[in-house]
Formats: sequence, C-alpha cells, structure tokens
Amino acid sequence: MNNPNMYEAARQARAAAVEMAVLEGEQKNRALQSIITVLRENESAIFDANRKDLLRAEESGIDAPILKRLVFDRKKLDGVIEGIQVLVNLDEPVGKLQLATELDEGLELYRISCPIGVIGMIFESRPDALVQISTLCLKSGNSVLLKGGREALETNRILASCIADGASREKLPPGWIYNLESREEVNQMLSMDREIDLLVPRGSNEFVRYIMDNSRIPVMGHADGICHTYIHASADPGTAVRVAVDGKTQYVAVCNATETILIDRSMVKIILPVLVSALQEAGVRVKACPVCRELIPELEEAGEEDWSTEYLDLVISIKAVKNLEEAVEHINRYGSGHTDAIIATDEDASKYFTNRVDSANVFVNCSTRFSDGFRYGFGAEVGISTGKLHARGPVGLEGLLTYKYKLIGNGQIVADYTSGKKRFTHRRLDIS
Repeated sequence: MNNPNMYEAARQARAAAVEMAVLEGEQKNRALQSIITVLRENESAIFDANRKDLLRAEESGIDAPILKRLVFDRKKLDGVIEGIQVLVNLDEPVGKLQLATELDEGLELYRISCPIGVIGMIFESRPDALVQISTLCLKSGNSVLLKGGREALETNRILASCIADGASREKLPPGWIYNLESREEVNQMLSMDREIDLLVPRGSNEFVRYIMDNSRIPVMGHADGICHTYIHASADPGTAVRVAVDGKTQYVAVCNATETILIDRSMVKIILPVLVSALQEAGVRVKACPVCRELIPELEEAGEEDWSTEYLDLVISIKAVKNLEEAVEHINRYGSGHTDAIIATDEDASKYFTNRVDSANVFVNCSTRFSDGFRYGFGAEVGISTGKLHARGPVGLEGLLTYKYKLIGNGQIVADYTSGKKRFTHRRLDIS
C-alpha cells in the first residue's frame, strides 16, 4: 500500500471496531451529546471553512445543484444537531435479542444484533452527510472511513475534527473515525477488503458502478434518484398539484426530488394547466410529452432521455399515460428504484401501485421528499439504498447492523445426534 497513513488509519479503524462493538449505550449517547457541544463551540470556524469552500467552488464554475448541496449554514448545523439528538433518544441497537431457540435441553441458540465493523463511506458534496454518517456509525458501534467531495474539503475537515474531539472526550477508542482527503486514498480504500467490511458510495450511477467494479468489498449502492409522482384518474386536483409541486420544488438538488410527473390522460385537461402554472411560478422549466404539448404548445419537448434523467435542478418532465398499468410500467422501466408516489382517492389503485412499483419507497398522497432517514425517525441516514440485499430505502441504524449466533451448551457433541442417541427439540423460546 503506497500511503502509510492510509494503511495505519485502516488498521486503527479495524482495532477500534472491536472496542466500538462492546461500548455501553450510555457511553455512546454521552459521546453524541459531547459532539453536539463541540459543534456548537466551533460553529464560527465551521461557517468560515464552508465559506472558503463555497468561494473556491464558485470560482471554479461548479454546477449550481452541487453548489447548493455544499452550503453548511446555521440551518444545516441546527438540522444535523437535531438529528444527533434523535439518535440519542433512540433505543440502543446493539446486543438486541432477535431469536432464541432451544435445540435441545441445555443447548440454546441466540441471534444477537451487532455492528458490521468498518464502514467505508464515499459521498458527494454535502458536508451535513459527514455528520449524519459518522454519528450513525457511532450509535451503531461501527468504525468509519469517510471520503467527501473535494469541493467540501475545508468543511469536512473541521466537521470530522469536531466529531473526533467530541467522541474522545467520552473516551471512545482512537481511530474509529478517519477523514480521507485524496483520490489516491479512495483507490487504496477499494483494495482493503481485509480491513473494510462495507462500502457505501453516494453519487451517480457511473460512480457507484465504478466502485462496484473495482473492489471486492461488498457495496451498498445509492445511485440516481429518478423519482416519479403519478396523478391517478381518481386524484383530488388540489392535492395532486400541491404534492407534485412540493416533490419538485421544496429542495431540487436532492435524490428524492420528483423528476417526472405522470398524469392519467383523463385528468390532463383538468390538472395540466394548473400544475404547469404552479411549477412555472416556482421557476421550474417544464418539458412535456406530445399529448401535453397539444394542450400547452409552448412547453418544451421531452425526449426519450428525459424519462431517465435526474435533473437535480428546476427542470421537470411531464408525461400523460393511458392508465394505472402504463404508469407502473413506465416507472419500473425508467425509474431508479428510489421513491415513487401516487396521488389517488381510489384505494384499490393505490394498493395496485404500491404492490407493483419496484422501488425502495412507495408513497400514497404525499410528497416524494418524505423519503429521508430523519423524516422516517431514524435520526439520519447514510444514504438511500436502491438495492434489495441487506438494507433498502433510507439506511439508518438497522442498515449498519448485522447479527451473530451464540450457541450455549454444556458439553453436547454432534455425534450423539447423528447416531440417534439424542434428538433436537427445536423449541422456539420467548424473547419478549
């Protein structure tokens, strides 16, 4: 390994993970409260660092959506602190008894929740993600190696320092958190399959695919958020417009923002003029299919590529669909498996939609922007997993845990059971 600092960081993270796994919940909660204190003590320095990052990003001509994600102001600080406080108030996740079975008298099997170990997290320009990820790892008893976007270098550096300082005040093991700053370190991290147990990349499809193709470490992928809001024939028009506009405009530079609105053809004449007016009033460029452009010719034409585009900007595509079945087919074809919503008063239609749309989050009569670990009550999230194995949707504490089996006996041997001398009882024990 070319970088001895990186090797040492990974070694320390592995050693720290052993100690993190057995920390008492009270000690972890005190550490989280201490982190809140340190963040408050250093808020001026944090804001100064963020201003440096923003100035450098503006001078380099960085895209507006990324620039918006880069901001870490008082509102963002208050938000991450609120998330940490939610984590403090959550039950201790480690050491939970999930299953208990008597294999035979005096031979009992237990399944216990435990941390994954060392998490490698590679994320985009949002500095608040660093706070969310690291505090989730702390609460779940994991070590974490963090690599944020180069554009957030100064902000990430001071935030990671504050978190390490706060945790050290409560004597958490040194090395449980490490902030990577170079691309070289990322490539080295991908080769550390003996030190790192799980990689969580947050970025474009191409970026996540690169990580998957260049590492033997298991990857929990979070790629594009091509989210849909479908307005069914039974939708209340006022609800439909309000929810769809919020899904697009409440905050555009995020993966759970609505990128495509589908409208049942029977509702186009009723909904489209009001919807387009509301979107345009909010500054949104509207691109539309031929059916919609027949009604409002001045709308931009939506091409095939628009249906699979994550704009992350004040742009949206609108398509008229024949029915519920076509809406579901469109979403499953072009969506990214992130978050999709139906606006409907017909309960059968809503059930059909939520059962058949193949996404991690399926909503009825509410904005796609609710797809978020904090809003789900998880405290925060390390990302939204669009895969189907281990964890799916907003990944909070449970997504950073695995389990182990503990078998407690008093001298039993397998030969007694294979010979027929003894028989298994396999009696499920009460864990309530």
